[in-house]
Amino acid sequence: MLRAASRTRHALAAAAASLLLAGCTTVEAGAPAAPGVPTTEAARDALLKAAEHRLVTDCLSARGVTPTPRPRAPDEDRAFRAALFGTGPRELSVTLATGATVTAHTDGCLAAARHRLYGDQMRWFRAQVTVDNLRAEAQHRMRADPVHRAALARWTACVTPPDRPRPDRPDPAVATRCARETGLDAVRARLESAELVTVRALRHDELTAYRQLRDRALLRAAELPAPLRTSHPQKGHTLP
Repeated sequence: MLRAASRTRHALAAAAASLLLAGCTTVEAGAPAAPGVPTTEAARDALLKAAEHRLVTDCLSARGVTPTPRPRAPDEDRAFRAALFGTGPRELSVTLATGATVTAHTDGCLAAARHRLYGDQMRWFRAQVTVDNLRAEAQHRMRADPVHRAALARWTACVTPPDRPRPDRPDPAVATRCARETGLDAVRARLESAELVTVRALRHDELTAYRQLRDRALLRAAELPAPLRTSHPQKGHTLP
């Protein structure tokens, strides 16, 4: 459990450093586009990423921390990460249905940028973390299904060589063949799709909050000065 929480926190930190706001889960569109707000989801994502990136950069500069492409010395890197992510106890915390816990600070430049964009830092954090992990929750529920357990047992028997223990890492080609032949792939596709519908219903409040806060953030981002809207970091871009 602790390892799962640690992996989740690490993934969140990596996403934060990259200034990526959206996960892989699709959320229905909110209100019609207002003046200055793009009509496509890709363009809306780019607008929010650019606005957050610029707000973070401005915040770091105000704190005397200048992003630089050159490698930073250890002390300089610690100061940079403290300014970006915050320090001390993590004030924000969400424990997911999977058992993983995601935490974050409220005093770093990343938090300040998101507070300015989304208005309610705690509400946005909870909504974003929940939405980003809808598929993980669906998969967690799926693994408890007896049909999935039976298919997984068949797959395990398939990838285990005769008279030998199951390898920790089965040969990829064998694992793929067994997943197809035992029906595990088909079971996963069917159950995950059904569980995702259930999870979206269970997390209706968080999905609604996500859409509402995102729509408001788009309006704020569209009203920012032009430089904030023309700096579109590419996927994977990080503050140097």
